[in-house]
Amino acid sequence: MSLMENLLMAVGSLQAHKLRSLLTMLGIIIGVGAVIIVVAIGQGGEAMLKSQIAGSGNTIELFYQPSNEEIAANPNIYNQAPFSQEDIRLVETIPGVKQVVATSSAFSTVRFREKTSDSSAIGINQAYLDVNDIEIAKGRGFAASDFISGRRVTMISSFMQEELFEGKSPIGEIIRIGAQPVEIIGVLKKPTGLLAFGSVEAYLPYNTWKTIFAKNEITQITLQAESADQIKRIGQTAAKKVNLLHGTEDSYQVINMEEIAQGLGQITKIMTLIIGSIAGISLFVGGIGVMNIMLVSVTERTREIGIRMALGATRKQVLTQFLIESMTLTLIGGIVGIVIGWGTSALISFFAGWPSLISWQVVAGGVLFSMIIGIVFGLLPANKAAKLNPIESLRYE
Repeated sequence: MSLMENLLMAVGSLQAHKLRSLLTMLGIIIGVGAVIIVVAIGQGGEAMLKSQIAGSGNTIELFYQPSNEEIAANPNIYNQAPFSQEDIRLVETIPGVKQVVATSSAFSTVRFREKTSDSSAIGINQAYLDVNDIEIAKGRGFAASDFISGRRVTMISSFMQEELFEGKSPIGEIIRIGAQPVEIIGVLKKPTGLLAFGSVEAYLPYNTWKTIFAKNEITQITLQAESADQIKRIGQTAAKKVNLLHGTEDSYQVINMEEIAQGLGQITKIMTLIIGSIAGISLFVGGIGVMNIMLVSVTERTREIGIRMALGATRKQVLTQFLIESMTLTLIGGIVGIVIGWGTSALISFFAGWPSLISWQVVAGGVLFSMIIGIVFGLLPANKAAKLNPIESLRYE
């Protein structure tokens, strides 16, 4: 018999017992669907986690960690600004540095008429807007002239808008940061994603921040490299130069955010593998169900097998027939499971707010694994059918 004839016979046998075939496939459908869902959500969560931590890419954060000797010599050292404008000018001269992001932050009371809110006032430079993805919900963002002139303008977070303006448009309104009046020109979009937090913030051009708080300090410096290959060299050079400038040894260090993101990505991969393996147990249970039903099918069709063998069918042909029937059963279940898993993972990801990543390798693996289950768990029933004695089979009632 040809392969097509065996396939048609297998499909005919499944159609003859629709409910039984559906219940048998249920274990395979659930198993494959569960694995697809776990892998898709795991990969989507990993991608979201990396993008949230690593940001736009090729970034290195320079931070200050005073030594025990420095703390003993100056107990108030943590209250002092770790960086200055001279540090920025120094690291900007390092070959391969694309941009230097400088931020200064201070906590302050923000007032609008009778309402007040405790806020974080963040002074930023032009590079901050280029490196970080800041989306404006209302109004406009900072222009180059705002940074140069130190104009008293601010962009506020959506959470500050809710606290001070009860959701009404604040564009053009004047708020007081500390005792200084500042005009609101923009409202930021509400953050979404895995690491989104509701912060009450006001962003200011650095010169404006410096005037309001009467400070000339920088609390954080982030370097953006021109290419990923230069990150390690730039980080080491920056730390060395800044330490030399301040007369310290290893107090100024760097953090490669992409390396941290990759490390966390490894953790999520391991968790996905563990949970996916647990979900894969249902595939094993489904395979046992397939073997059980196929054994019942062999018993029910004993006379049919005897007649086929009496008409010249070989043991190999009988074995092939039942193996193909078992594979067809699990393959249909696997394809249905992939479709259900794909749709469910897309739905979950939509509400969770991160992408659902389903690679063709996972889909191909689901189909292949379903076929392997059909072969492995269909081998015993098929072998039993092939070993039946034709004469005894014809006598079977």
